[in-house]
Amino acid sequence: MKVGIDLIHFATSDFYLGLDLFATEKKQDVNKYLVGIGQEKMSIAPPDEDIVTLSAKAAEPILQQIDRQKITAVLFATESGVDQSKSAGAFVHSLLNLPHRCRVIELKHACYAGAAALQMAVTMVKANPKEQVLVIAADIARYDLDTSGEATQGCGAVAMLIRQNPRILEIEPGSGYYTEDVMDFWRPNHRETALVDGKYSTKVYLNSLKHAWTHFSEETGHEFANIDQFCYHIPFTKMAEKAHKQLVKLTQTQQPESLTLEQIRPSQIYNRVIGNSYSASLFIGFCSLLDHSEKLDHQRIGFFSYGSGCVAEFFSGIIQPGYQVQLMTTSHQKQIAERKPLTYQQYLTFYHQTEPNQQNIDFPVYHQGPFRLVGIQDHKRCYRKTQD
Repeated sequence: MKVGIDLIHFATSDFYLGLDLFATEKKQDVNKYLVGIGQEKMSIAPPDEDIVTLSAKAAEPILQQIDRQKITAVLFATESGVDQSKSAGAFVHSLLNLPHRCRVIELKHACYAGAAALQMAVTMVKANPKEQVLVIAADIARYDLDTSGEATQGCGAVAMLIRQNPRILEIEPGSGYYTEDVMDFWRPNHRETALVDGKYSTKVYLNSLKHAWTHFSEETGHEFANIDQFCYHIPFTKMAEKAHKQLVKLTQTQQPESLTLEQIRPSQIYNRVIGNSYSASLFIGFCSLLDHSEKLDHQRIGFFSYGSGCVAEFFSGIIQPGYQVQLMTTSHQKQIAERKPLTYQQYLTFYHQTEPNQQNIDFPVYHQGPFRLVGIQDHKRCYRKTQD
């Protein structure tokens, strides 16, 4: 039985900050960002947007195409949780009017949790083909001002419907994985922003790729030449290039550098203008590959997921014939094209108001999305659907 991604759609915020403006404000050479890390823009969430509203915005177009009452589980992956106890997925379940005969759980392991949720969903469907699982990966990447991480912020959410006989991607059995206890990126409970040792994290990412690939190759028998396109976790676009060049070297593959870059280029396009979205990053990269490639029918896609701390996994899937009919390319590109640029002062205003530590607050209307965080009353987050 084939199991995998039947439908996939992502959402990002209505606003962005250009890294050209960012460079001017920081008195830096703009090529430090455009070339050095390969980023042009980063999506910025306003105070009335969070992982819950982004996730509902990502999932609703999928649910409009199916009977939402048949969703049996919501697996919600994030490291931007809005509550230490209640799952953000419970808010999303309500906003999307999903059935009560449904399980909801939140998963966390830095940027890896989205891949973990996908693999768990596949296992659930293989155990019971009646299952139709909504996997959501959503994050808002935030770092302290004037740190090296500040230029690698961003936000996004991806929703995926996992069921038998998928129309976009069959997830293949077998994968390679790697775990090591390291402190390359972390966010203690008392902090609203993450801490990162950037150079060390890059080193651990590449080392984890080496181990995960070796395990994957041993488990599946696949070699580099068996994979047509590659999608990597992308904290910044240049990281995918470093990773893929290392994989080419590790596997002793002889090919022109132009081909090496082309094997990942389509998957980098959205991330370059959205920025980091942590657990959603790998799958926004997959959407980018689908939306910017001519014909992928029957091709094998390699996926590398990395979560700091750290856990990594390399797995693969086969693009299903006729997949292009199921894509939501227009929605993806419309969202990106219609974002509004922020001035630097507006960016700072959003930055300082996004996570108010207050018992009661009402948020002004900043964005026109279909779901809003309207306020916090007695420490309870209040959401509203604004469009039918």
